[in-house]
Formats: sequence, structure tokens, C-alpha cells
Amino acid sequence: MNNIGFNIRKIRESKGFSQEYMANVLDISQASYARLENEDTKVTVDRLHKIAEILETSIIDFFDTDKITIQNQNNYDHSNGVVQNMTVESKEVYEKLLQSKDDQISLLTKMIDKFLKS
Repeated sequence: MNNIGFNIRKIRESKGFSQEYMANVLDISQASYARLENEDTKVTVDRLHKIAEILETSIIDFFDTDKITIQNQNNYDHSNGVVQNMTVESKEVYEKLLQSKDDQISLLTKMIDKFLKS
């Protein structure tokens, strides 16, 4: 479970925004927005970007950061190294986001080419 909706809710509440406000800005009903936070509906990458923009945060903040472990290591030469281990689930979500953006770029490129040829 990604808990994206839960994380969006936490950030929204920390900003003092209501579901009604978010729904208004997103041009959807409050009930639709509530389903998004309750994870009763899938959210698109574009919608995630818009929500991140409204909340003045990064889309990455919507994903479970507790599933990313950070370890500080003291090396023999007294330098500190940081090792980040992303779980398979986090990596899969990241890859899906990248693929979605690649698909959008490809579609937009085709549309531009078609427009320029006409």
C-alpha cells in the first residue's frame, strides 16, 4: 500500500487547507477529492503534480518516506557516507511515474509533429 492519499491528507492538513478548498482549486467535487485521499480512486500523475503545486511541495512527499532507509556510516578515514536503500515498492512507483511522463512526452511530440506537418 502506497498511502499516497494519507500522505496528501497529512500535508493538506498541515497547510490548513480543507478538502473543499482543494476540490475547488482542482475543479472537482469535495466527494471526489475525499475519495482521492481515501484511496478509493486512482490518481493520475498530472493530478499529483497539480496537488503538489497547490500544497507547495514535491510529488515525492506523497510517497512513503518511512520505506526509504538512510544509514550514516563512519568510514575508517572518518568521512561519513550516506546509503539510501529504496524498497522495491518505492522503486516501482518511481518507475511508473517516469514511464507515465515518457508516454506523455511521446504523445506531445507526435502531436507537435502532426501540427507542424499540417
